[in-house]
Amino acid sequence: MKLLKKLILSLAFAPALALASGGSFPLDRAPERTNDLSALQNGAKLFVNYCLNCHSAVSMRYNRLRDIGLSDDQIKSNLLFTGEKIGELMKTSLSAKDAKEWFGAVPPDLSVIARAKASGAGTGADWLYTYLRTYYKDESRPTGWNNMLFPNVGMPHALWELQGVRGAKFEEVKDAHDPSKMEHKFVGFETLTPGKMTPVEYDNAVGDLVAYLQWMGEPAQNDRKRLGVWVVLFMALLATLAWRLNASYWKEVK
Repeated sequence: MKLLKKLILSLAFAPALALASGGSFPLDRAPERTNDLSALQNGAKLFVNYCLNCHSAVSMRYNRLRDIGLSDDQIKSNLLFTGEKIGELMKTSLSAKDAKEWFGAVPPDLSVIARAKASGAGTGADWLYTYLRTYYKDESRPTGWNNMLFPNVGMPHALWELQGVRGAKFEEVKDAHDPSKMEHKFVGFETLTPGKMTPVEYDNAVGDLVAYLQWMGEPAQNDRKRLGVWVVLFMALLATLAWRLNASYWKEVK
């Protein structure tokens, strides 16, 4: 009953949360890499190193990474750092109490985040790809960071060392609907401190991370799609046979 109540509340507040998450900022198209094993492997590495410190993914076990071409030894050597076992769930060591004290809220579980962020504006992958590339320095915020897609976000920029520190440029322009009013319009980003990656390299890395988050939401999705093609072909063949059998039967009756 408690689980049902939580589900109802989450659905009730979903539109409001989507609006609060910067629905007016245009989404960039995320690259499709869920079939690219090397991209998924790099995304898994980025996820464990930069996301799993605060966020968990309790619907995913480390040994499921075999599906993206990693061996048990590779998983142990490159993705297990604090004594976890390969069959364990991807949990964070950050306690809910500390998370709420530091960030104001407990970071959400990321198991199905790529599905949860889908909307009429674009896919969940598009949302994540845009979100991770639109952070900027804002000293007025408690964390020192803000985000164009998710204004006043509570999460700091976890990938800032890779992207570098950027500022957002705004200018005052006349409101298109009311010339007597001025509008604070975003015009672009400026690099304040370069990161370890070039802008192209960073966008590519984020594309890999988002692909992994997509895959993690449903590891069997590519198998499902391939199987779906065969199911459709089988149903088409079955329908054709049924149609011809029906015609042959009624021909004899007539």
